[in-house]
Amino acid sequence: MRMVFECVECGSHYLPPEEMVYPDGPASPVWCTPCHTDKRAAGVHEDPLLARVALAAARAALARRAAEEAPPARSDVRPSRPPRSRRARSGPGALRSRLG
Repeated sequence: MRMVFECVECGSHYLPPEEMVYPDGPASPVWCTPCHTDKRAAGVHEDPLLARVALAAARAALARRAAEEAPPARSDVRPSRPPRSRRARSGPGALRSRLG
């Protein structure tokens, strides 16, 4: 599963490469590609604290999605094979011994 980020500037959701590196430089966990290009051209650098918070939030969301997709624990299931005798189907043995 991949981390999905939300751009702080325009609010769009984007999927950077898994290694967080584009061919022309590092990917930003704060801005989408168009906003990152605009900010880089304007000479604005991303705040390192904001980048760490964005990465932590994306990792938490990824872990939450993975936990939701995990199969539920299997409850106690009776064996699928039939009982060995007819007496085994009739009821508990303790009750049978008291009645007769």
